[in-house]
Amino acid sequence: MLVNRFFRCCLPIIPLMVLAGCSSQSTQTLPSRTPDQTRARIVQLLPAKVADRTGWATDIQVAFTAQGLAATDENLCSVLAVTEQESTFQADPPVPGLDKIARSEINRRAGKLHIPEFVVRSALSITSPDGKTYNQRLDAARTEGQLSAIFDDFIGMVPLGKSLFGGLNPVHTGGPMQVSIAFAEKRARDYPYPVAHSIRQEVFTRRGGMYFGIAHLLGYPVDYNQSLYRFADFNAGWYASRNAAFQNAVGRASGIPLALDGDLTIPGSYAVGSTERAVRALGKQLGLSNNAIRRQLEKGDSLDFNETDLYQDVFALADRQQGKPLPRAVLPGITLQSPKITRNLTTAWFAQRVDERRQRCISRAAASR
Repeated sequence: MLVNRFFRCCLPIIPLMVLAGCSSQSTQTLPSRTPDQTRARIVQLLPAKVADRTGWATDIQVAFTAQGLAATDENLCSVLAVTEQESTFQADPPVPGLDKIARSEINRRAGKLHIPEFVVRSALSITSPDGKTYNQRLDAARTEGQLSAIFDDFIGMVPLGKSLFGGLNPVHTGGPMQVSIAFAEKRARDYPYPVAHSIRQEVFTRRGGMYFGIAHLLGYPVDYNQSLYRFADFNAGWYASRNAAFQNAVGRASGIPLALDGDLTIPGSYAVGSTERAVRALGKQLGLSNNAIRRQLEKGDSLDFNETDLYQDVFALADRQQGKPLPRAVLPGITLQSPKITRNLTTAWFAQRVDERRQRCISRAAASR
């Protein structure tokens, strides 16, 4: 099922590190399996109904090798589990009602800019570069890749397109792992394939979608003791599970209820959010000024946050008050928002569903040894 946000950008990027099991490492290590062995193992681990098993295995193996990731059963099964959940192993999976979703977004933006409906209708009736009108192409669109191409042409060819979208394609995720296109564009420098058109278009291919999706899933260090939390981070943002646990500790220590959403500061803003405000209430007990609190909260997008005085002292205080160690990772309490989602789904639901698929893959791995 496609559950990543349709119109959402990605989090800041940090250097690539290798995942071994669920722990962080200070240095990269090479995979213990050769490329041939890795491909053979992936073919064994893929769900039975997956077509072109060799093709999937090759694209996944190249991504692991190019990024220096350890091709362990745990890592391979984690990647396969996310891919199965997000697309059931389709490079550019169909989205039900995509034409309605697209038109709704166009009309929403037009309404916000007070652009009359007849102007929008006229623009969509213009013939696009492929000889069909934009209306015809929208009617026929079944995948995000197709819709992304329509928006690219619409923005480039129709003056109204730039007014509506400001030159930015509103399709923000895609491919077999539903990875953020903005994330992919930031990681494009080391992409191992020739790019015929754009990184955006590469995301909607199997090889590109898997390469960048694997980077998003495994390309940062964590110290979680369960893959479940990495899956939550894949959906909610890097370190969201660690940060939600910190918010839980702050709430316990201060008595101030907090949403466990993983956002320690307000993204892109110097305004003081609810988490920072609650931490400031503990400032005297922690011996930290407001400026020091802010500087350390801003490390919440890296593993370095674990080493800050703020992180360690908040947990020490909360652990003493509770009389027991509080969890260092918590599933974020986020309800998923997207035009593609028609049910009440959460990040916890996503992570748990993916983890169930990972466990089935690990069972296949054990049976095939």
